[in-house]
Amino acid sequence: MLGFLSALETASAELREALPQVERMADMLTLARSGQIGREGRAGGYAYSVHGAGCRLTGSDGVEVDVDFVDGAEVFDLWRLRRHGQSLSPPAAPPPEQLSAAIGGLDDLLIEVRPGWYAVPPRSRTAVSEN
Repeated sequence: MLGFLSALETASAELREALPQVERMADMLTLARSGQIGREGRAGGYAYSVHGAGCRLTGSDGVEVDVDFVDGAEVFDLWRLRRHGQSLSPPAAPPPEQLSAAIGGLDDLLIEVRPGWYAVPPRSRTAVSEN
């Protein structure tokens, strides 16, 4: 779980550095919809794919981070956590019950923005980066 959050923070930072018009990852959606960037491309060492309400980033090592955006926040669910785990080497695919338990143990880092969807509030980003 913390690995996903760390990968998300790293990917987001590299994206913002590579694309100055991106202040937050949710800007990827706006930029793609307006045609300022392609729906798929490369930035900051990541391949990106803007989809529906979110963006999937894949690092050169094949590690995938996929989020949707709700009110500008990066949000994720158990399916996205499992996809991230499956992209690791070696793959890790804990059952949903274990993922739910891991999320439950991170009340100080995560908020549930709608049932089954989680986000890292801005004040917790520093704690994630330090872990």
